[in-house]
Amino acid sequence: MKNLLQFALILLLATTAGYAQKLKVKEGSFKSLKDIKEYTLVFDYAGVEIPKYDSEEEFLEDKMAKREEKEAGAGEVFKKSWFADRENVYEPKFIESFNKRFEDGEVKVTKETTASHTMVIKTTLMYAGYNVGVMRQNAKIEALISIYENSAPDKILFSGMYTKVEGQGAMGFDYNSGYRISEGYAKLAKEFAKDLKKKGLK
Repeated sequence: MKNLLQFALILLLATTAGYAQKLKVKEGSFKSLKDIKEYTLVFDYAGVEIPKYDSEEEFLEDKMAKREEKEAGAGEVFKKSWFADRENVYEPKFIESFNKRFEDGEVKVTKETTASHTMVIKTTLMYAGYNVGVMRQNAKIEALISIYENSAPDKILFSGMYTKVEGQGAMGFDYNSGYRISEGYAKLAKEFAKDLKKKGLK
């Protein structure tokens, strides 16, 4: 048992080592965000890429069919969960992770009120990863974060693409795919908040 736990730990470290999320600023700059205190969040998943599949529809068809072979109705349950997790899990996780980086409330993101500025989180890639005990792989997301003032939506104040954002949790005991993906959104929020503090608020 000891050797098995050691192997699992080594494998976990191997899967998390050697990666780092990357940011490429597409338009504007963090400096443009200096005086903004609150953002209304909009999440966009249209056209999301799923690795190894030509489309999200193909991915869902494959996963649903495999589940239906094992249990009638399981495919539809998976499909509903796949979409429901966005609003119920991923988005709250992003909000929580971002806001807790600003304990004094100097900057805030929300879906509940209409602020003067909007932050759009467009997910361009989503990979659920897997965890089958001694073997696992982190979930991964990539997203374009864009910000504009509501009175001038065509004028982008900041737009940046975050790639290689990986999600894991529970010390590697993250067997639920939705949970793993949600940790990717937590990581995305953490990294954006860190960049905002470092490059935009000073």
